[in-house]
Amino acid sequence: MAVHAVTEWSSGLFSCCDNCSSCCYGFWCCPCLACTVSGMVGENHCLPLCDMFSPAILSSCGVPLFIPPALLSLRVGIRHKYGIKGSYCRDIMTSCFCVWCSWCQMHRELKYRKKNPTVVNMQPTPAK
Repeated sequence: MAVHAVTEWSSGLFSCCDNCSSCCYGFWCCPCLACTVSGMVGENHCLPLCDMFSPAILSSCGVPLFIPPALLSLRVGIRHKYGIKGSYCRDIMTSCFCVWCSWCQMHRELKYRKKNPTVVNMQPTPAK
């Protein structure tokens, strides 16, 4: 199997000054930013609405723990697509406790990757 380079996020979780337009967009309309990120990844623009409606549904069923499913899945997908170093545990913690910062970081990452296209192939090489 080929060895692939593992990279870091292009900006930190709290690096709002790296791209003020993304952070302002997220601050003034985080649902809009979330839908934009979802579209940039190639998913349905309305996918983040699951995160907005899930707390009410889960609390009505008596489930106190809430992990935003769309945010978590998109974050893990971006991390795997670009070979970004991290773990599921860290993604869960970030998705639960830094929702707004996570959406902003993903938006900055996708804008960065659009300017500097590199995709890491995580598939094993075919056997001959």
